[in-house]
Amino acid sequence: MPAAVVLGARHLGGAIIDRLVADGYSVAGVAQSDDTLEAIRARGATGLRADARDGEQLAGALAEAREQLGGLDLIVNAISVVKPRPGEPHGGGPIAEGTLDDYRHWGVPIGELAFVFLSEGARALRAGGSGGTLIQVTNSASRRADPGMGMWAAGHHALRALVTSAAQELREEGIRVCLMRVDGPIESAKTVERLKNEGIPREAATDQDEIAAAVAYLATADDRAMTYELAVTASGRPPMIV
Repeated sequence: MPAAVVLGARHLGGAIIDRLVADGYSVAGVAQSDDTLEAIRARGATGLRADARDGEQLAGALAEAREQLGGLDLIVNAISVVKPRPGEPHGGGPIAEGTLDDYRHWGVPIGELAFVFLSEGARALRAGGSGGTLIQVTNSASRRADPGMGMWAAGHHALRALVTSAAQELREEGIRVCLMRVDGPIESAKTVERLKNEGIPREAATDQDEIAAAVAYLATADDRAMTYELAVTASGRPPMIV
């Protein structure tokens, strides 16, 4: 039975856990709150408490997962690490009106989390000795910086650069590093009210179950047709060709 760990077990992370469990994986979810850990266990997965932004804590959680699951084949990072502060626009707002503190809030944590995930994830798969797959979830900001979103996009561009480098560095070891890009807002219990208030039609938002299916595809890609970057685009949005 293949073994997987999912970082970020609410909403999208929960959908990914559901899909992997249904596909026959032995799964663990990493979270910090009691409520989320209980939800992970209710999904039929193992709950592991750790702050995924802390390298030491994440390393410990991945080692525990390998021991409890009998191995480790797949690690997925679906954590959304940045959100607006009260009265703040999503993405940080115009650069000419921002501050260094704004940039540190919107840009820096995204790249830092990706680095911790990739470095500790690679070490965990190396320790298993049989390769595996790392999947980092991102969004359209990793390819395009829209007005008012530059600080946020800077973090996702850093994330993509780290994934691209890691994919090249680790492929000879049998470790595949993939980027799962979601072009468009994700419809979930967390976002449905916001999407409605912003007038975003259902067809312009992505279904988190379809994203989970795409993650499952990346995890099982054929060796003759390796995929390192995959995008899911809502039908109501134009395709992103960059």
